[in-house]
Amino acid sequence: MKITTEQVEYVALLGRLALTSEEKKKYSAQLDDILKYMDMLAEVPTDDVEPMAGPVKLFTPLREDKVEPSLSVEDALRNAPAVAGSSFRVPKVIE
Repeated sequence: MKITTEQVEYVALLGRLALTSEEKKKYSAQLDDILKYMDMLAEVPTDDVEPMAGPVKLFTPLREDKVEPSLSVEDALRNAPAVAGSSFRVPKVIE
């Protein structure tokens, strides 16, 4: 077994989890199974596989950056519950 109960207790402490002794045994076995599977994956030959960041090519379509008409200050502030000059007035949140 690669994962010890002490390691599970340490991870539970970091996550602020209260685990019973049965849960510690269960999770140590589950984590050990995961690590065994990772060892199996490490044995797969990947010499001929090109590195990639993801399985799908990503692209970001960009639109033309053009100036368009927007709301006037008066229109933007029309439904504001409180206004201070040309700004929205909000309650103080920092002491």
